[in-house]
Amino acid sequence: MTNRNKGLLMVSFGASMWGGSGVAGQYLLQDCGFSTEWLVVSRMILAGLILLLADRIMYKESILSIWHDKKDALEVLLFAVFGMLAVQYTYFACIKYGNAAAATVLQYLMPIFIIVYITLNTRKLPRLIEIICVIMAVAGTFLLVTHGRLDYLSISPTALVWGLLSAVAAAFYTVQPKRLIRKWRATLIIGWGMLIGGIVLMPINPPWQFVGTWNIMTGLIYAYIIIFGTVLAFGCYLGSIKHIQPSEASILGSIEPLSAIILSILFLNTSFGLIDMIGTALIIGTVFLLARK
Repeated sequence: MTNRNKGLLMVSFGASMWGGSGVAGQYLLQDCGFSTEWLVVSRMILAGLILLLADRIMYKESILSIWHDKKDALEVLLFAVFGMLAVQYTYFACIKYGNAAAATVLQYLMPIFIIVYITLNTRKLPRLIEIICVIMAVAGTFLLVTHGRLDYLSISPTALVWGLLSAVAAAFYTVQPKRLIRKWRATLIIGWGMLIGGIVLMPINPPWQFVGTWNIMTGLIYAYIIIFGTVLAFGCYLGSIKHIQPSEASILGSIEPLSAIILSILFLNTSFGLIDMIGTALIIGTVFLLARK
């Protein structure tokens, strides 16, 4: 397998795990009474610790070595606060003031922000295939989360601002850590990003202040969110930019709502109509287009 195909596979797997995490999170938040803030804080801290421990075991190197370089240390802090933490907080803030459909659509404007940034930074026009894939990804996401109904996007100006900030934050955490991940390791960078982001959010809802129903089922679902929906998902997604362009990773990230729809059908009895099929075809089409040389 070539490095490029490995990168495409990694980002596709990571986005799929995100979709599953969304379905699992919906169950915990709506059916089990979990607090959104507690779920975000606890999963970021636990996932960060797991990633740092895995990095230490796999590479046999000090996880503190990155802090010896002032430039690297500053970039890690920026990634943790304005990337990893910001993208999750702004997303849930958009849901709070609007709705989940609008929040997802607005966040998946991320590829547009990335391509605009790369265009301005390199002073080169985007490739035609990138433009086509952006259009397909955004259109497919819109159809999947709204079923083609524009009234689902009737949101307040506050929700619109939070949604746009969510897209900017997602673009930032896709592009900003590329140098760090190539210099160090994805597990190290994402681990510190998760841990620091969770610590920054702790004053809002400390992890020891839990509200909700806890049993074996919720424990297993919570474990899935931590291991698959956070550790492996972020690890694969951001690790993929070592092999492919950030713009390609952000476009293929649109597989997330696709996997969420499929899992919702299987486990939450969600209906799946013609509009959903068209949206699915558009998103899957981006995978085949980007896989071409």
